Amino acid sequence: MAKIKTKFICQNCGFETPKWMGKCPECSSWNSFEETVNQKETVKPSLSSIGSGISRAVPIDSIEARDEDRQSSGIKELDRVLGGGIVEGSLTLVGGDPGIGKSTILLQLSQNLANKNFKVLYISGEESAYQLSMRAKRLGISSPNLYIMAESNLEVIRLQVESLSPDYMIVDSIQTMFTQHITSTPGSVSQVKEATSLLMKISKSMGIATFIVGHVTKDGSIAGPRLLEHMVDTVLYFEGDRYNTYRMIRAVKNRFGSTNELGVFEMSGLGLMEVENPSKILISEKPKGVPGSVIVSTMEGTRPMLAEIQALVSPNSFGIPRRMCTGVDSSRMSLLLAVLEKRAGMQVQGQDVYLNVVGGIKLAEPAIDLGIVLSIASGFRNREIDQGLVAIGEVGLTGEVRGVNFIEKRIKECVKLGFTKAIVPKNNIKGIEKMKGIQLFGVQSIREALDVILGG
Repeated sequence: MAKIKTKFICQNCGFETPKWMGKCPECSSWNSFEETVNQKETVKPSLSSIGSGISRAVPIDSIEARDEDRQSSGIKELDRVLGGGIVEGSLTLVGGDPGIGKSTILLQLSQNLANKNFKVLYISGEESAYQLSMRAKRLGISSPNLYIMAESNLEVIRLQVESLSPDYMIVDSIQTMFTQHITSTPGSVSQVKEATSLLMKISKSMGIATFIVGHVTKDGSIAGPRLLEHMVDTVLYFEGDRYNTYRMIRAVKNRFGSTNELGVFEMSGLGLMEVENPSKILISEKPKGVPGSVIVSTMEGTRPMLAEIQALVSPNSFGIPRRMCTGVDSSRMSLLLAVLEKRAGMQVQGQDVYLNVVGGIKLAEPAIDLGIVLSIASGFRNREIDQGLVAIGEVGLTGEVRGVNFIEKRIKECVKLGFTKAIVPKNNIKGIEKMKGIQLFGVQSIREALDVILGG
């Protein structure tokens, strides 16, 4: 008998080696290699063996350009993140922590599409048809155009899809799917890659818009090889704490739209409800008369949004001060602490600093720098910041406050929500038309900004 050849594949990054290794040389993860049987290589086809049905290279000028045919999901916040709607034949990967709402929003999406007389197939490899039916009843979901299938064998799924010919398909989750052509267990690198490849072929060849649910690892990334994210058209991530009321959906990759948009939802007994004005909710519980709290204005794609940043500064008694933050980059906070100490003379090196963005939202835009600096300074000096003030601006290493984009949109959002003062970069003042109801303070450095809020 011919000897069976095996290989070892890293379950974290997909690195292959003929021998077992304790540590992966590609991603440095330990005990991540799994033994699999080498699949027999097929003979590479030639042009003559395939015949006239092969795809051939054509000049790009000969291809007629057309706009994507988009279909609204019935959920405005989801349409915003997708770039305007669902594209026919697209493949979308949805990731997030367990219990954060992935299956819930996809069931709501299925209901909306089924109500428009589209045929929707919901495939679950984790729940039985009875369990899915129970969840659907709890959410008030019922439609003759919504089909449920509890199956994880891709060969059986393919036959059902070809028989039913649905317009939309949802697979929950990709880690439970398997094909009989590969001997490894479901959830392994080879099974995930093959399953995604097969679903992509079905989606593209039959024009079925497909949504795939992906589990995440402890560090928050999609479980399985990074190749999975490269194969699909769109990657959506759920943000926020599963124990928090609000959920955010952000597009990490989108071949059909922007990756800067953010969808905000509120979890309720009837599923995920849209939050049309997230600014009002995120700042609704801002405390009064408490130092260390400041409102900032950030842009999420084309939408301005206000958020509250809180800072707690307290003396350290153990020699090594602690630096902890939630919702912003920790290295960015450390940089701004160094700028505040060097350029503004605030001796915070012996203080514990805790920073938090209220609502579980994550902010990465440089325009929030000034808000971080002012909240820390307010907490350090124990001085309250005016309730009606908003801080906007990027802070450089020399302590200067740099201009930001979309300044008029930010200011209009502040006026709409009743704010009366705004600290903005001086370079942006020239491009702003006079607006009623708000006083603008143009600053060039963090010292000038501190003079406005703290009086020096």
